[in-house]
Formats: sequence, structure tokens, C-alpha cells
Amino acid sequence: MIEVHHLNNSRSHRVLWLLEELLVPYEVIRYQRDPQTMLAPPELKKIHPLGKSPVIRDGEVVLAESGAILEYLLHTYSGHKLVPPQDTQAHLRYTYWFHFAEGSAMPPLLLKLYLARLGESAMPMLTRIDAQLAGLLDFIESQLSGPYFAGEDFSAADIQMSFPLEAAVARAGLSESRPKLWHLLGRLRQRDAWQRAEARGGALKLGA
Repeated sequence: MIEVHHLNNSRSHRVLWLLEELLVPYEVIRYQRDPQTMLAPPELKKIHPLGKSPVIRDGEVVLAESGAILEYLLHTYSGHKLVPPQDTQAHLRYTYWFHFAEGSAMPPLLLKLYLARLGESAMPMLTRIDAQLAGLLDFIESQLSGPYFAGEDFSAADIQMSFPLEAAVARAGLSESRPKLWHLLGRLRQRDAWQRAEARGGALKLGA
């Protein structure tokens, strides 16, 4: 059985959610962030030397990085579910947003998280980051051409993009003012598999 080494309020929610969508059995091994530093506990280094989550163990395979884990699970267990057919516009959009999540969306959101802890001295940089985040959300809003990131059908790109959307609610003012993104996030949260993942791993709360 797949082991998911799951840290609360982390990208490993994506892994639980995908496994629930695929109806693949798994075991959750839970870790809690330090309430003061919000860092992962040192015990995670026993499964992976970087000590970060998510990490999965599937037989002899030990794999970190949420995007790599999702691709592995899709290749190994999905039977072509949740990935649009090759050589289609939907697949091109799927690939773009799957990589956009960590390549473009998460870096400024992480900068906002860390800089906000520095107080007044960080205000000049925070002003620039806030402007960048506003432009980023406007871009994503403008690019949605269907109910989901790949188009008409739910896909693993929506799972991958869900984490930056949740972070943007907490740190970048994502709200009803960007209706396409707001309604998409609402649909994602309502999926049965999302809710089962939260029941197994805990609610995802990405406070600033």
C-alpha cells in the first residue's frame, strides 16, 4: 500500500486528493508543523533527507515533490484518467497549468508569506510583491476558457493549481472580485474526493 508522509497545511493535500479521485488505497503518516516556526518536524528527514512533505513510499519507490508525485501516480495508477488526450488543445492547457502552479504561481506567494513576517522593514518589497500577485491573478482569470484549467473537464491540472489558489485566498486577496477563479475554487472544494482528502489529512488552512 502507498504511504503518504503528510504534513498539515502543505502541498501533500494534493497527493491525498489525487489518490481519492483515483480510488487508490493509501496510508497516511501524519506530521505536524511546529506551532511557532511553522516548519516541518525533523522526523520527516527519516523518509527523505530534505525533511519536507509530501513524500510517498510505494514499494521500493520513495518520491518527493508534489508535481513529480502526481505525475508518478497518474502514470502508474490512473489508466489515463484526469489527463486530457495527447495532441489536443486541452492537453496543451493541462501541461501549461500543471507546471505554472509551481513555476510561476507559488514563488511570489511564498515571498509574500516570508516577507510579511519581517514587519515594517519589508513594506517596500511587499508593495512590489502585492502588485505582482495582482497581475498574476488577473492573468489567470483572463486565461480561463472553460470551467476548469484544461477546459471543459476536471483534470489533475486543477489539483495542482488548487494549492496556489488556496494560498492566494490567504495571501493575495483572491475573492469574488475574480469570479472565474473564485467559482472554480468553490467547485474544487465541493468535490467528494477533496472532502475525503481533508477528512484523512485535516483541513487545508493556509493563513498568511
